[in-house]
Amino acid sequence: MTETVTYIYDDPSLAGQAVRALEAAGFASDEISIVRQNSDVELMEERSDPVGDGATTGASVGLAAGAGAGLLASLGLIAIPGLGPLVAAGVLATTLATGAAGAVGGGILGALIDYGISEEEAAVYAENLRRGGTLVSVRADSERVEEAELIMQRFSPVDIVERGEAYRNEGWTGYDPAAPIPPGEVDSERRR
Repeated sequence: MTETVTYIYDDPSLAGQAVRALEAAGFASDEISIVRQNSDVELMEERSDPVGDGATTGASVGLAAGAGAGLLASLGLIAIPGLGPLVAAGVLATTLATGAAGAVGGGILGALIDYGISEEEAAVYAENLRRGGTLVSVRADSERVEEAELIMQRFSPVDIVERGEAYRNEGWTGYDPAAPIPPGEVDSERRR
């Protein structure tokens, strides 16, 4: 049986390290997903899309550095209503792209729920993505779930329960893609 292990990271370079460690441990690139909001211009590297009509795709320098031929080399740009452009790769990226085309209700929140994340956790993940976090997920056979968790935990992921409580203590009542993000909130989120 396949299970999904998902963590979110405030530091995109740690998320990239988690992806590379999962690949080094033998998890296939098609089992791993990574999603990050494309809002930090200084972290973005624009490159021409050799297949498309000259459109650009983004890859976070912090994520793509040293990616080689693994998952991070396939990062692409997906526009999600309410969140804007996301840098994504893997199964979840496909789910998000399908959702952006109208097949999944609720934008990022609906895509995360369809991906197998509980509604309560999906709301916190979506809010953290909105505030600049990086989500990493891996689909693993039951016997490899603990291994995946241990690998991902080495790179200081966010405690999703604590982060949800912190959001609620600040007055957050749930994921709202239209809610304004106060200036400096993305940097503040990364320092948590």
